[in-house]
Amino acid sequence: MTNWLPDISRGSGPVYLRLADSIESAISSGALPAGSKLPPQRNLAYDIGVTIGTIGRAYALVHERGLVAGEVGRGTYVLNRSETPPGEQIDPLTVSLGGTRIQDAPANKIRFDTTAAPDLGQGKVIAGILAEIGEQHLAEISSYSRSFPRNWFEAGRLWLARSGWTPEVENIVPTLGAHAAAISVIAAVSAPGDKIVFEDLTYTQVSRSARLLGRRTLTVDSDELGVIPEDFERLCQQQHPKIAFLMPTVHNPTLAIMPYERRAAIAAIARKHSVWLIEDDLYGGMADDDTPLLASIAPDRTFLVNGLSKSVAAGVRGGWVACPPHFAQRIKVTHRMITGGLPFILAETCARLVESGMAHEIRKASVEELSRRVRLAREQLQGFDFESHIHAPFLWLKLPEPWMSGTFKNAAFRDGVLVDDEDEFKSARGERPYHRVRIGFSSPKTGQELISGLMILRRLLENGGSAYDGEI
Repeated sequence: MTNWLPDISRGSGPVYLRLADSIESAISSGALPAGSKLPPQRNLAYDIGVTIGTIGRAYALVHERGLVAGEVGRGTYVLNRSETPPGEQIDPLTVSLGGTRIQDAPANKIRFDTTAAPDLGQGKVIAGILAEIGEQHLAEISSYSRSFPRNWFEAGRLWLARSGWTPEVENIVPTLGAHAAAISVIAAVSAPGDKIVFEDLTYTQVSRSARLLGRRTLTVDSDELGVIPEDFERLCQQQHPKIAFLMPTVHNPTLAIMPYERRAAIAAIARKHSVWLIEDDLYGGMADDDTPLLASIAPDRTFLVNGLSKSVAAGVRGGWVACPPHFAQRIKVTHRMITGGLPFILAETCARLVESGMAHEIRKASVEELSRRVRLAREQLQGFDFESHIHAPFLWLKLPEPWMSGTFKNAAFRDGVLVDDEDEFKSARGERPYHRVRIGFSSPKTGQELISGLMILRRLLENGGSAYDGEI
């Protein structure tokens, strides 16, 4: 055990990052030679006056940089850098863009960190469609997609229609998934330096991608009903954002459903201040909720995004965006420039899935299976505080004292389960702690695997961290 203590007074940025940089500097200088043991997380937190969660994040970061390794029951040790595999030496930019998820998840862990559509055997249906396309369109699948068949747009019109509203086919753009749709919209209607509004908790793959494109991010306050209109108006008046990215129906990760009155208020504020809206409806299409879409309230400034990843099949990369009038061509061109183009075989597969009715049948079966899993999760976690929706593939768990989000995530990883901590969903730095984790349950292959993972999490919740001493 070393008596080394870090100096976190130097540098800039959050404390955990300064601590990780201090550890790396000490390893480089020889103050922490190969084989030396880092202080236990609780001890170090006490010695330097920070939370154990901060220490956990710093230790996780130097682990991702390939500087240390942890062994259960023994602690965290400095590696010999000459023996660290090159693939594990991750640069700081990669870490900042990658979020808090493990880049290459071990195969022996139960995955509660994904919400892709459950495997119901739909691969056989997709394989059949692929075979048909291969026989019928040999020339098209071996070249670039230079023209888009009308059925690609018709499929998008059918898939995006909801709550009594159907977009016009001329306003549809097929995309490589919902993520690519959202990024194409951001790139098309804003410029580097423009400000994009995100909720404090959101699907941060989009907010991080926006920053990579040179856009600046703003956060708007939310409560259990979603975005607070008064704070959205404050941001619009003071910061003049260009776009707001919102998830009004089954928000990820909080599961909030915004009532109609708030949607109407948000739409009115956006119209007043000339702010474009991106409405992410990936989970909304599964929710059986009849609240009108933002796109139906403000079709003149809302881009509605949805796809097949959460309810049909993530691997086919199917998505569509319904645009305000006269914007479809701009989004189509921008999508091609950002992604390199839409592969014929994928777009045709997605269109046939939807137009044949198979996508809707698979979504119905997925929702039924997810409802069964939601009931299992509610039963296994009974007595704890969490938000859930009977048709959604995840729940938002409030951690009891003394657990913190990052520490619980590390403890779950040690015990064989991957979960997402709250930092994975924070669109920007903030001081507000939620002390929550998201548990996704669409990945387990069997009910027994799901129950086993939930039982592991329950044991951790019940022991209050007493059996976890902070090893990575």
